Amino acid sequence: MIRYKRMHGSLKVLTKSDTIDNSLMSESHIYTEVPIFQYKQLRDATNNFDSSLELGDGGFGTVYYGKLQDGREVAVKRLYEHNYRRVKQFMTEVQILTRLHHKNLVSLYGCTSRQSRELLLVYEYVPNGTVADHLHGDRAKAGSAVLPWHVRLNIAIETAMALAYLHASDIIHRDVKTNNILLDNNFCVKVGDFGLSRPLPNDVTHVSTAPQGTPGYVDPEYQQCYQLTEKSDVYSFGVVLVELVSSMPAVDISRDRHEINLANLAINRIQIRAFHELIDPQLGFDSDAYVRECIAGVIELAYMCLQRENETRPSMAMVLEQLNAIALRSRAVSENDHRPLASPESDEAVLVKGVASGYSPISVTHKWNSSSSSCTR
Repeated sequence: MIRYKRMHGSLKVLTKSDTIDNSLMSESHIYTEVPIFQYKQLRDATNNFDSSLELGDGGFGTVYYGKLQDGREVAVKRLYEHNYRRVKQFMTEVQILTRLHHKNLVSLYGCTSRQSRELLLVYEYVPNGTVADHLHGDRAKAGSAVLPWHVRLNIAIETAMALAYLHASDIIHRDVKTNNILLDNNFCVKVGDFGLSRPLPNDVTHVSTAPQGTPGYVDPEYQQCYQLTEKSDVYSFGVVLVELVSSMPAVDISRDRHEINLANLAINRIQIRAFHELIDPQLGFDSDAYVRECIAGVIELAYMCLQRENETRPSMAMVLEQLNAIALRSRAVSENDHRPLASPESDEAVLVKGVASGYSPISVTHKWNSSSSSCTR
């Protein structure tokens, strides 16, 4: 069980004095805790940044597979530009990953000096791609085996563990998405990419900052009010839950214009109880009691996470607790409950028994449709 700082005060966490300010902190302070690589070492490890070794690229840089002289396999992130903004992202990621350690966070092996000709970050190599790859990306399109439901549920639980740990350590990830959830060969989770992350000291409720993140995952209240909170990550995680249930991407311009964002599609289907239009038919929802009980609970939880007002969303600690409860309850159903499966239209097919009914699709519909929320910047 995770021990949270607010309960026990035992984790090593970022404090106000650690917060990144405009000076980006002194380099000597940061670099006493992380190995420094020479540019040539990493150029050689990646065969001069050979395009055939690219693992992926995003808005901030390209990641390459590499092999160090000591035999370690690594992922090397090469930031696109060497300007103030990139240096800040570089320093943010170094600072966070040298202070926080969790089995479901990617490990930082080191980096180049800030004065290096290029900004390079060196991570452990996580060999099995991203969750996005397996759900609707290249691996899925290439005909790889469909991720079974028990693997997807474990991905949800381990990602929630990582995010709950970050929040207990006063860190907001700010770019939670399936492309930033890496998988090892046992399908264990490693959450990565902390370039947009922000410290949130526990004596403040939010950070006022211009919205950043990935379309389809950004908290609408953050986007509207410019107030970043831990619940912004919760919203993004709700989108991840829907992806795990549906195998659909977070954004798809081929969908109806009101449902280009998966969050909107999910809310619409949940509110009219059209679950079969949302759930990946390959998961066995109709034939397996365990799968059906689990997915019903996860859909309910996703709906809670996707509420437009952040105050109505659960914390990540609550999300983690609920996911573990869903897994336990569903195993009990699978082992002991031999009753016929409920019909898709029945209440039992909609909600997991025991989940807080105050957050059910019916009871929170009026909250979702409300436009009365106001922003105080």
